[in-house]
Amino acid sequence: MTGSQPRLLIGGTGSGCGKTTVSSAILRALQRRGVSLCAFKCGPDYIDPMFHRAALGLPSYNLDLFFLSESQIRALTAQHLQNETVGIMEGVMGFYDGVSGTTDQASAAHLARATQTPAILTVRPKGQSLSLAAMVQGFLQFAPNTIQGVILNDVSKGMYPFYRNILEQAGVKVYGFLPPVPESEIPDRHLGLVTAAEIGDIQTKLDRLADAAEECLDLNGLLELAHTAPPLTDQFSPITPIAQTPIHIGVAQDRAFCFYYQDNLDMLTALGAELVPFSPLEDTSLPEAIDGLYIGGGYPELYAPRLAANRQLRAELKEKIGQGLPTIAECGGFMYLGEEICCETGVFPMVGALPGRAELTARLQNFGYTALTAKKDCLLCKQGQVLPAHEFHYSKSEFSGCDFTAKKPNGKQWDCVFASHTLYAGYPHLYFRAIPASIRQFLEICIEMRAK
Repeated sequence: MTGSQPRLLIGGTGSGCGKTTVSSAILRALQRRGVSLCAFKCGPDYIDPMFHRAALGLPSYNLDLFFLSESQIRALTAQHLQNETVGIMEGVMGFYDGVSGTTDQASAAHLARATQTPAILTVRPKGQSLSLAAMVQGFLQFAPNTIQGVILNDVSKGMYPFYRNILEQAGVKVYGFLPPVPESEIPDRHLGLVTAAEIGDIQTKLDRLADAAEECLDLNGLLELAHTAPPLTDQFSPITPIAQTPIHIGVAQDRAFCFYYQDNLDMLTALGAELVPFSPLEDTSLPEAIDGLYIGGGYPELYAPRLAANRQLRAELKEKIGQGLPTIAECGGFMYLGEEICCETGVFPMVGALPGRAELTARLQNFGYTALTAKKDCLLCKQGQVLPAHEFHYSKSEFSGCDFTAKKPNGKQWDCVFASHTLYAGYPHLYFRAIPASIRQFLEICIEMRAK
């Protein structure tokens, strides 16, 4: 074996082929063998990394080539793959599906190429026989790639030799299969899979998947392949804290607000913040002596009655934000700061720091990557500056703000976000490592407001 940063990318033929199942099974099985591991997710997903964390008890990091350059992605990967730690990267959508329908930018294929990571294609061959070989050959020949083999998912032990023979005759290496494991199925809903924290027997489910991986996957072969990945030499410049004393940032963290990039939290900490978690579901007051707020996305619509019932915290948030407590609120956090949330169970009052009602709809709204251009100086940037962002939500607000202009890669644009000297609140999610100057400015304004 060679290489000091072993790694694999688990890609797939499309959404729903079982990338998360296969990745989680491999992670759990290797961990039970005592292998040092780190998990990664290609793209802007929040939910899949929660399953990686549940499998490993370790953070999972997003690798997103829309937000970072290839060199930065290599540096981020190398940063977490030290001392022979094995990295398992889970792909996004289909292997070549990128920022738009006409490019593979920010796709799993792009990530694998940029990091020189051997890729395994997850294939669910239902309703196919010889066409399976044609489909896989198409993936191998479509564009330059690092695909080294396939894993067959949701295949019975009896059918596996049939499918393996078809692929091997076509010159494709097969690293085994995962059979159906009904007791380990993970339910889904409008934003994807149900979160790991909501599944009471998640550890048992993961162990059953790992049992299947031990029996049916060539784990030794996958480890050998991971060790063929060449070393990554790119590095980040050191981050200097902006203050001698900690900047206390209250972070809303519970089942209603759980969508956070680990890198966002790490960036805040590296710049000198001390993160103070609180729960809008459980806590009747904000943590004492906080200098700023970060309220991420999640599922406030599922917990609207409980959020509404916490009148004391809602009132305090409205007062403190109105008085200028520096606040970043993304997507679900933005919905929470509005006047009301309308969902299947009724209409419920929220914080009221912003105008308007957010209502759950039946389809995605403004889904995908965007570039946000500031119309005025605000908490995160100066007028005219551009922040990369991502949207993924089914709700629609009466008033989404008008202090930034969002523009998608296909040219569609619209106004969004409420912004002021002390506020960023809107549907778009931000990736802090891509905008370090903005996050530094946020913390500097927290210090400034604390002094007042």
